[in-house]
Amino acid sequence: MKQNLFNVYFLCFILVFVGTAAAKDADPLPSWKDTASRLAITRFVQEVSTTGSAGFVTPAERIAVFDNDGTLWSEQPMYFQLAFALDRVKALAPLHPEWKQEQPFKAVLEGDLKTVLSGGEHALLELVMATHAGTTTEEFEQIVRDWLDSARHPETGRPYTDMVYQPMLELLAYLRANDFKTYIVSGGGIEFMRPWSESVYGIPPEQVIGSSIKTVYELRGNKPLLVRLPEINFIDDKGGKPVGINQHIGRRPIAAFGNSDGDLQMLQWTSAGVGARFALLVHHTDADREWAYDRKSPIGHLDKALEEALAEGWTVVDMKNDWKVIYPFERQD
Repeated sequence: MKQNLFNVYFLCFILVFVGTAAAKDADPLPSWKDTASRLAITRFVQEVSTTGSAGFVTPAERIAVFDNDGTLWSEQPMYFQLAFALDRVKALAPLHPEWKQEQPFKAVLEGDLKTVLSGGEHALLELVMATHAGTTTEEFEQIVRDWLDSARHPETGRPYTDMVYQPMLELLAYLRANDFKTYIVSGGGIEFMRPWSESVYGIPPEQVIGSSIKTVYELRGNKPLLVRLPEINFIDDKGGKPVGINQHIGRRPIAAFGNSDGDLQMLQWTSAGVGARFALLVHHTDADREWAYDRKSPIGHLDKALEEALAEGWTVVDMKNDWKVIYPFERQD
C-alpha cells in the first residue's frame, strides 16, 4: 500500500514538473513573427525581470500602459465608441424631436457620417454629452453591455469585442506573467471601457484610465446613486495622458504602447524616466487583413509620433510584416 502511494505521489510530481517545464518553454508570443519588434519586446522584459541584471526593475515598478483604440483593438472606419454614440442618438431620437433639425444630430439620423465628422471635436463631444449623460453609472454600464452584445462592426460583421488584436492579447499576458501591472490609458470614455476591459483584456476596471464626464452623488428616496452629467470632466488624450497616469497610478510607467499622435506625450513621458524604458508604436500597414493608414488619416493619425519613434529608437510594429494573425478569430476560421 505504501509503495502504491509512493508511486502515485511520484507520478504526480513528474506530471507537475513536466507541465511546469513545458509552460516555461512555451512560446509566449505565438502570433508574433520572429522579427526585430518581437526581439525588442522579449529583450526588454528579460532585462527588467531578471534579478541581478543591469536593468532590473522591482515588480512594484513594472507598470505598462496601453492606448486602446488602434493599439489593442481596431478603430476603423470610426472609433467604436463613436459607433456606440451614433446608435444611442437613434435610440433616443423619439424623445428629442428637435434633433431632426439640429446638427450634428440631424446628420446622424440621416446617416451622413461625413457631416458628423466634419464638425470636428466639438460635434463629437456634443454627441457624447447627449448620449452618455442623464443615467446612473449602473444604468450606463448596462447600456454599454447590451450594445456590445448586439452591435456588429459595419465591415466585418463581427462583434466589436472580436476586433481585438491577438498579438496584443498575448503581449498583455506575457507582461503579466513577468509581474507587470497593465493599464489602459485611452482617449475613449473610462465608463465605456470599464464594463468589458477585464473579460476582453484581463485588465480590471480600476486599471482603466480614460476621458470622463462629471458625475455627482444623489439620494433618490433612500437609494444612493452616482448620476452622470452632460459636462466634461477630463480629456485623457495627448498631454492629458501623462496627467491621467499620474493621477490614477502615481508611478511613471516603464513601458508604453500606442499607435497615434494622441499617444506621443505618453510615450515621451514614459521614455524620459530613469532606468530601462520601452516605447512601442503599432503601425497600421496591412490593408488586406486590417487597414493601412497613418499620416493622412483623421482617425488614428500617426505623423509626429512616427518621426519621433524613428529618431528616438522606439519600437515600431509593422502589422503586415510582424504579426502572423491580426484577430483571435483568424486562428479559428
